[in-house]
Amino acid sequence: MNAMRIPLLLLCFSLALSFSLTSSVRLTLHEGFSLSVDKPDDILTSKDGAFSAGFYPVGENAYCFAIWFSKPSCSIHNCAIVWMANRDQPVNGRSSKLSLRKDGNLLLIDAGRTVVWATATKSSSGLSRMSLQLLDTGNLVLRDEQHIISWQSFDSPTNTLLPLQKLTRNAPLVSSQSKNNFSSGYYKLYFDNDNLLRLLFDGPKITSVYWPDPWLNSWQAGRTTYNDSRVATLDPYGNFTSSDDFKFLTSDYGAEAQRRLVLDHDGNVRVYSWSEGEECTVSWQAKSEPCTIHGICGPNSMCTYHPKDGRSCICAPGYERESLSDWTQGCKPKFNSFCDSNIETEFVKLPHADFHGYETHLYKNCTLEECKKRCLDMCNCLGIRYNDSDCFPKLKLLNGRHSPSVTGDIYFRLPKFSLSSYKIPKIAYAALQCPGKEIVLPRTYAKTNGCWAIKILLIFAGAMAGMEATLVLIICCLLYRNCPEKDGAPIDGYHAGLTGFRRFTYDELKKATWNFSKEIGRGSGGIVFKAVLSDCRVAAVKWLHETNQGENEFLAEVSTIGNLNHINLIDMWGYCAEGKHRLLIYEFIEHGSLAENLSSPNELDWSKRFKIALGSARGLAYIHEECLEWVLHCDVKAQNILLDCTYQPKVADFGLSKILKREGLTNSSLSRIRGTRGYMAPEWVYNMPITSKVDVYSYGIVLLELVTGKSPTRGLANTEGGDENESKRLTSWVREKKRTGVPTETWIKEIMDPRPTGEFENRKIEALVAVALQCVEEGRDARPTMSQVVEMLLHYEDEDEMIRA
Repeated sequence: MNAMRIPLLLLCFSLALSFSLTSSVRLTLHEGFSLSVDKPDDILTSKDGAFSAGFYPVGENAYCFAIWFSKPSCSIHNCAIVWMANRDQPVNGRSSKLSLRKDGNLLLIDAGRTVVWATATKSSSGLSRMSLQLLDTGNLVLRDEQHIISWQSFDSPTNTLLPLQKLTRNAPLVSSQSKNNFSSGYYKLYFDNDNLLRLLFDGPKITSVYWPDPWLNSWQAGRTTYNDSRVATLDPYGNFTSSDDFKFLTSDYGAEAQRRLVLDHDGNVRVYSWSEGEECTVSWQAKSEPCTIHGICGPNSMCTYHPKDGRSCICAPGYERESLSDWTQGCKPKFNSFCDSNIETEFVKLPHADFHGYETHLYKNCTLEECKKRCLDMCNCLGIRYNDSDCFPKLKLLNGRHSPSVTGDIYFRLPKFSLSSYKIPKIAYAALQCPGKEIVLPRTYAKTNGCWAIKILLIFAGAMAGMEATLVLIICCLLYRNCPEKDGAPIDGYHAGLTGFRRFTYDELKKATWNFSKEIGRGSGGIVFKAVLSDCRVAAVKWLHETNQGENEFLAEVSTIGNLNHINLIDMWGYCAEGKHRLLIYEFIEHGSLAENLSSPNELDWSKRFKIALGSARGLAYIHEECLEWVLHCDVKAQNILLDCTYQPKVADFGLSKILKREGLTNSSLSRIRGTRGYMAPEWVYNMPITSKVDVYSYGIVLLELVTGKSPTRGLANTEGGDENESKRLTSWVREKKRTGVPTETWIKEIMDPRPTGEFENRKIEALVAVALQCVEEGRDARPTMSQVVEMLLHYEDEDEMIRA
């Protein structure tokens, strides 16, 4: 037996070595070799390790060949993309490859055998061998043995300019579509025909230059048209110089740092700087006022901005949104063209507003009435801008901006017969949009007819190789009893097919969470940590408390929860089931939990609170009644309702949830009490059958918390009545106030949270209280279903709209 152990050990070692060599990181790609999308570790790296090049995931089964920063690392920007070969035509996640042919041509080939991208460097002589290398500057070069470069990525930038890389007349920067969609966007940094470096918005409906400020001459903007080189560079120290005399120094000029100049998806140009172990900072940006960037809002709409909440768009009076999902489409008029009818018109004033461009003429020393008359004399005039006796009749309402800093007023021309129905918009400070999700690009390919003889030979050879490898593994396992299963845990990846999202290893999550050091929340189900995944997405990782649940049962429930898809439910991206470790990976939500927002100085106004109540109800109605397998949440509370960048609620934390078949929804029983004290329905205490009505009860408590601002887990301190009231439950206190017989307005003021500023409507608060008290009835049959709750809230909202109209 000992005589057999040595050759078998050598055979196992040689097999392992051969497999490891095939997936090693490379410094050079030689002629006749390829980088494959099937091998995640099959990448090129620069000698100093600062840059990597390989296939980068940009969506579902969609990959681009890209260059990214691999070090130094700093939070999210550790894998910032600096270049892509095929940003607008991703390739398949299987069988695609980048090949350097023996004729010197570099080809990116899709799984369907289509050439997606090529360098067109085919050599006619073939005497000098070519190789592909990634330099320490981040430049990917194709050069021969004499180091003569025949192609380089620096000559065809995407949205990024690296130090020493040249921005030229033939190599503009083009923004990405969004933060997670890398395809070409609407913004361009380029040299115009007058030799000036400019920023252009080239959108679906508008094309306009917005930097330098378009009302300035070249000399007023500090530029010169007298040059013919049209080139700009950023040096390693933070000094940017352009041939049109535009120059700037970054705020950290001279410091040793990694830098990149980026045309971001929002249309602004920024320089990012960072050093090892430090956070990334913006060391320079082109536009300090975000709303002066064109194309944010489409025609007939205006951009507003707030430092905390960012940019948002509002329609002009008399106009409504063209698309509810895309502000770049702008707004459309609610009236017919003035040129097609003899409609009598009047003007509606909006102060501190401006629409850049498209004036018929500039009339100086003009009174307001004279300016209005000039507009009325033209059937295609949509309004006027009037500022300090200067009159600007407008033929189009484009590039709108509404801000207290804007001087002058806009007067919108509208039909006189319906003038009273047009409301003057208020400056609304709400985030323009949430970070876009990854693009989904499912790809299928028609099967091609090939040579059957070759296919049969390949299948036979593959089968023989597979039999030999299997035999070797079996012998190794029998001799050393070292099969790939440890402590009863299946081999990693064995269950990957059970779920429609990714299975993470424990080591991956340990690295992504900085060794689980950034705790952002905890509850009865586990502890939540902030993480940055390898694909740059910010995530929340929940480490579940130890459970005796088997892996198959855990994966079955995770698979069901992971397939839930609703705007008011948090997205689950993956899981980890390794040994005793059970972790869930969710999207990271910007504004945190409802509980945090209720207790923070930045109070939620009443409009947001009603929106949160309605959205949360919709999410719970979905999991109760619309899924193929219904889900009981079992721990609905303010801490488990998260608020995204537009304060859209997302029900989260399904760690205590119970998956039910359809036939079992009304007669289920659970083996142990679940939930949080203060939110738990009486059924838990009295050992009664558990149904979806336990979630309804908990939701009712959340509604009362929204209205009163008081947490049911902290009693009712600071209310009149002293110790007696401190011992009462929140529901009893609200019911008592409502029963006093005093006018509705009086008891509402006594119970409502006094902190929100702005207008509030008694009718909506009364509606929230009425729905909440129905939800917290002691008897479960007296409580409504969540779909009925949604209907009631929508009914109140519709009635309120009718009253206001």
